[in-house]
Amino acid sequence: MIQRSFEQDPALDVAVSRALMLRVAAGELPETLRLARPAPMVAFAKRDVVAPGYDAAVAAARAGGFEAIVRLAGGRAAVFHPGTMEIGHAVPEPEPRAGIHPRFRRMAARIARALRGVGVDARVGEVPGEYCPGRYSVNARGAAKLAGIGQRIVAGGSHTGCVLVVSDAERVRDVLLPVYAALGLEWDPDTTGSVEAELDGRPAASASRWDGIRDAILAAYARDRDLVEADLDEQTLALARRLAPEHQPA
Repeated sequence: MIQRSFEQDPALDVAVSRALMLRVAAGELPETLRLARPAPMVAFAKRDVVAPGYDAAVAAARAGGFEAIVRLAGGRAAVFHPGTMEIGHAVPEPEPRAGIHPRFRRMAARIARALRGVGVDARVGEVPGEYCPGRYSVNARGAAKLAGIGQRIVAGGSHTGCVLVVSDAERVRDVLLPVYAALGLEWDPDTTGSVEAELDGRPAASASRWDGIRDAILAAYARDRDLVEADLDEQTLALARRLAPEHQPA
């Protein structure tokens, strides 16, 4: 289990997740879980990159104080910032395509279980009008999206990733308004939520809230896995540095 973040280099942060997936798939690393606190970035999907309004969307993200990157997996643009939590799970898989939906379900169930454990009415399913819609989104009360999940498969392995909004949902809304307008995407900003908003009135500073949710997520994984703290090895980091330019906007 790795907790290293790369707040000063968002493209490298994404490339690290990809490098972990590739090395796990190649049998060079064991199954790996990563939890990180990301920098402000709008992660554009491949569908966004070829959309007519992409350049304007990138400019809108940067004008809002968010770097633009090309994401590892997922349907449409999503937002990361220090009040969110980046969760990535790289797994060796002899037949990765066969397990796509089970992997989505397992991650969504773990996230929802962890959030229910801290008092959130967390459910799995798409909220009508949510940004970057997905069948396996995790929501609160069936009304506010808290987390989106994406997946990438390669020969020999998979990477299932999640961005969970712990606090500052308004930052997500504020940057996505011009970004989605540029891309021509319809959505309902009122469906954007955070764990903090769901627990409003319960005493916790933002830092301790993030740490507490991280611990709850780790406990959910520890129910059926032995978690071993590890650091990012130099071979993986070197590969990530080579891949990072591919995650920067053209």
